[in-house]
Amino acid sequence: MTRIIFLPHEEICPEGMVIEAEPGTTICDAALQNGIEIEHACEKSCACTTCHVIIREGFDSLEEAEETEEDMLDKAWGLEPESRLSCQAVVGDEDLVIEIPKYTINMVAEHH
Repeated sequence: MTRIIFLPHEEICPEGMVIEAEPGTTICDAALQNGIEIEHACEKSCACTTCHVIIREGFDSLEEAEETEEDMLDKAWGLEPESRLSCQAVVGDEDLVIEIPKYTINMVAEHH
């Protein structure tokens, strides 16, 4: 199992959280399975940027983003070189430290 450390986020996980994920699981699915309600307005189809995360540690252990993800990331709020869409980033064998940005470009947050 791979450890994923989510840094504190004011609304989603104020205390931060450490979870374990099976390699091959997306960061978004791992978060949702552990009660971290990360937004995913397009239902994880790589058609929006609401699940945007910044990989603070372990970025190089992830497979490279595909062109569709790169195109979507260009629209994300607070884009950084280590940004990924959590619905597309698949957990490997290396532990990760994740920051969920404070804002998304989603105008309406729906609770799934």
